[in-house]
Amino acid sequence: MEGILHPNPQFARAGIVLLNGEWEFEKGIDRRRLAGRLGGKIRVPFCIESTLSGIGNREFCTECTYAKEFVLEKKPNGERLFLHFGAVDYVAEVYCNGEHVLSHEGGYTPFAAEITDVVREGGNWITVYVRDDTRKNIPSGKQSSRPGSYGCFYTRVTGIWQSVWLERTPREYIKSVRFNPDALRGTVSVALEVDGKAHAEAEVTIGYDGRTVGFAAVSAGEPASIALQERHLWEVGKGRLYDVTIRYGQDEVKSYFGLRSVGYEGKKFLLNGKSVFQRLVLDQGYYPQGIYTAADERELKRDIELSMALGFNGARLHQKVFDPYFLYLCDRAGYMVWGEFASWGIQNETLEAKDTFLRQWSEVIARDANHPCIVTWCPMNEAWTNEESGAARDIRLVEAVYALTKRLDGTRPCVDVSGGYHSYETDIVDFHCYDPYDKLKERIEKMERGEIDFLNVYLAGEGPAYAGEPLNLSEFSYRSKEEAEPREEGEAWGYDSIGDEESFLGNYERTAELLLKSPSLSGFCYTQLYDVEQEQNGLYTYARKAKFSERGMERIRKANAMRAAIEEEEK
Repeated sequence: MEGILHPNPQFARAGIVLLNGEWEFEKGIDRRRLAGRLGGKIRVPFCIESTLSGIGNREFCTECTYAKEFVLEKKPNGERLFLHFGAVDYVAEVYCNGEHVLSHEGGYTPFAAEITDVVREGGNWITVYVRDDTRKNIPSGKQSSRPGSYGCFYTRVTGIWQSVWLERTPREYIKSVRFNPDALRGTVSVALEVDGKAHAEAEVTIGYDGRTVGFAAVSAGEPASIALQERHLWEVGKGRLYDVTIRYGQDEVKSYFGLRSVGYEGKKFLLNGKSVFQRLVLDQGYYPQGIYTAADERELKRDIELSMALGFNGARLHQKVFDPYFLYLCDRAGYMVWGEFASWGIQNETLEAKDTFLRQWSEVIARDANHPCIVTWCPMNEAWTNEESGAARDIRLVEAVYALTKRLDGTRPCVDVSGGYHSYETDIVDFHCYDPYDKLKERIEKMERGEIDFLNVYLAGEGPAYAGEPLNLSEFSYRSKEEAEPREEGEAWGYDSIGDEESFLGNYERTAELLLKSPSLSGFCYTQLYDVEQEQNGLYTYARKAKFSERGMERIRKANAMRAAIEEEEK
């Protein structure tokens, strides 16, 4: 992507070398070719299916090869050199100058290979072999397992789709940092992992708006609580961020955190101890030209701005692990999100799926746990039945995913599986409902009496039942018939067609009022912010053009901005 200074502002060293841009590329894998030019070109970090890659080929490509030459004026001397990948879908084998340096499985999480001992002065070649097949038992989210897009499945994403860069570190360096802010006490716990023993402690300096507001010497592996001289809360629409500089010997890393707390009290979602109704919109992270990858920072920022302009205070990031730079922009904007995994594509009734899911989801939490914008973990979506075999999901997988999530991060709520089937343990019972207004109203009224009547919330005869958890309607939608953009693949469709602008807006307004007036709902999520290929449920088109008049968009904003019953102060 263009316009960014560092692909991951939460863990940034100076002097990185971005390797985005033109790479050598060809389909297939020939292991005899570990250095040198290939038959074609590709623009990284865009997947081969995207037009921004310069290829735009949407046929199945299960194997491909990348190669890139970079030049070093001199070999590392007393330093270490790492090659970083933001994300490669799905299996990547990485070579440098013909030497194998790393293999990584998983299309959504970062990895790095140390290449200190295999580089040389002058030209050096990176070769990456990629294997990817959405028809296999792998997490692939909304990527199509058929030749073309269909239903709610879209264009595939093959290969490198996030930034690639070189990074130098001292011999002994900082490996990771974990922040645990305490909004009530005005403190932050800092835990560091380092590679080295020469230095007993790292210096952690915390700043706000250019002023130093906290400092401590922190030992690796021993979390330290740092008192903040100024207390600035991260709130909706106000992404007040503390800057952090960490020095360990000769190493220096820049980071940040937000001072906020999230959790539930009864049915209420609390942000910094205050009840906040989550007015979310579904965001699938697809772009017409880049597919999974935005063209630049402006394209990422635009989706947040379009959402907030309609009165939404956050998004459910759906069936994709979003680029960390997008999360950074959410952090800055005070924009709440649910962090979700690309759980569709796995055969979750199999043991193989359990191992794959738990390992890759652990990497997601490790990458994203410091982002204040993430207020809920949502590892799975609609874990009902296998689309191909009809087999019901294994409840043990859902239980294991929830338990792992809470063990790795107990500071946030976790919904075990959005939309059901829920398991025995979840911090939130949420449900999806695409019924017309009258039927939705009937279900909401039953919900108020403690009768959860939404479809597929629990698997009949399995045992789990509603036990008083907080409630969230995490998908609902209507569609206007008025605009119908041409689609390369599939037939345009929507969940519930409303014939004209006035009818759509009136329906949206009364639905929003119904949901906001419920004293039991902690939030809703409208499906969706913008159309994606043939799925036309968006409030904007796939090209991010407003579907309604300026007055109509303002009516949506006002409907979302109505005060919720659950936000009312107790008398």
